[in-house]
Amino acid sequence: MRATVNFPAHGGPALPPSLLFRNLSSSAADGALSPSDHALLRRRGTNKLRVGGFICCTGSPGVWGPCATNSAQLAVAEINKRGGILGREIEFSVYDAGGPLDEVLNRAEQAIAFDELDLIVGLHTSAVRVGLRDLITRHRIPYIYTPVYEGGERTPGVMAIGETPRWQSRPSIHWLADVKKAKRWYLIGSDYVWPWQSHRAVKNYIRETGGHVVGEEFVPLGEDNHEPHLARIRAARPDVVLISLIGTDSSAFNRAFGECGLGATTLRFAGAMDDTVLLGIGADNSENMFCASGYFTGTGARANDDFQSRYRAMFGPNAPPIGSVGQSGYEGMRFLEAVANKAGSLAMGPMVAAGRNIVYSGARGQVTVRNGHVRMPMHLAEADGLDFKLIKPI
Repeated sequence: MRATVNFPAHGGPALPPSLLFRNLSSSAADGALSPSDHALLRRRGTNKLRVGGFICCTGSPGVWGPCATNSAQLAVAEINKRGGILGREIEFSVYDAGGPLDEVLNRAEQAIAFDELDLIVGLHTSAVRVGLRDLITRHRIPYIYTPVYEGGERTPGVMAIGETPRWQSRPSIHWLADVKKAKRWYLIGSDYVWPWQSHRAVKNYIRETGGHVVGEEFVPLGEDNHEPHLARIRAARPDVVLISLIGTDSSAFNRAFGECGLGATTLRFAGAMDDTVLLGIGADNSENMFCASGYFTGTGARANDDFQSRYRAMFGPNAPPIGSVGQSGYEGMRFLEAVANKAGSLAMGPMVAAGRNIVYSGARGQVTVRNGHVRMPMHLAEADGLDFKLIKPI
C-alpha cells in the first residue's frame, strides 16, 4: 500500500523549479552537496528529495497511522515553505508498515528500487525496524526511526530519536515506588522486540527501588481475549501492572482491566500510551493509570501550542487526535532537516555523523542527541477521564 502525498508549501505557493535549481546551484557553490548527492541528481534528473514514510496503517499499531501521517505532512509542508532541504523540495510518500514482516520488507525493497527513495522515516514497531536494518545498510539509505523504543540502536545508517526506558520508565518507576509505595510489579507486553528488551531494563529499575516482579507475560499481537491474563494478574496481587502493549491491543486490555474492577485497586503504568489509545480505553476505564512521554498535548509550551494550531489549521477541527506516538512523525522530519543542514549533505555517512551529536527543536521543545543518546523534555502524567493530567517533569 502506497499513498503519495506532495505538499510543496503549506500556506504559500509551490516553489518554482527555477528557484529550486538556483538553490541547488548556490548550495553546490557552498560545498553543500556531496558527490553522492550529485550522482543522485544526475541519475534522477530531479531536485526532489524522495522521503518514504513507513507508517503502520493497519494492525494493532495502525491506530497511530492517521496522526503520524498528518504530523509528518505538516512538517514537510513547513520545510518546503522554507525552501526544502539543501534546496531540494521534499516529495513525501506513505507506505503501510503494518501486516506480515516479509510483506513490509518486500514493500520497502520495491519502494527503494522503483520509487527511488532517498531516505526512510519510520513510525512502526521495532520488529519492522530490525527487519529493515539490512535493507537500508545494503542500499545506503539513511533511516530515521521516530517512536518510543527499547533503546540501544547502533546500526550504521539508523537514527532513532524516540523515548527509551532509561529516561521514560526509570524515573517513573522510582516515583511510583516513592509516592505510591509500589513494591509488587506485574509486567505484560506485546510479544516482540520492544517489550522484550524494555522489560529487561525495567526489572533493573524495579530492583533499584527495592521492589520485585511478581509476574510477567507476553501477548501475541491482535489478542482480544484478556480474561486469562487478568485472572493471573488478580492472583498475583501486584501494586502496579506495567503495560507494554501497543495500539488497539493496549486499548482492549485496559478496557477489560477497568471493566473487571482491577482499575479501582491496582495501579497501571503504560509505556506506549497516548491520547489516541486513551480514547479507545474510555473515561470509565482509565482510573489509576499513569504514563510518561516526551509529548503531551497539555504541556503548555509555546512550541507545542503553535504546533497544535498549525495542525488544526491544516487538517481541520475534526482531524485525527494528536498523540505522542503519532506526533513523533513531525519530530522525525524536523530532525531530518536539522541533520541535513548540519551535515551539508544527504548522503548516509555525513548525515549519520551529524545526527550523533545535534540539537534540534520541534513541538517537544529542544531535543539533544549526544553520542547517539537522545534527551528530550519528559513528563509523567495520570489519566483523567479522556485527558492526561501532568504530574511533573521527569
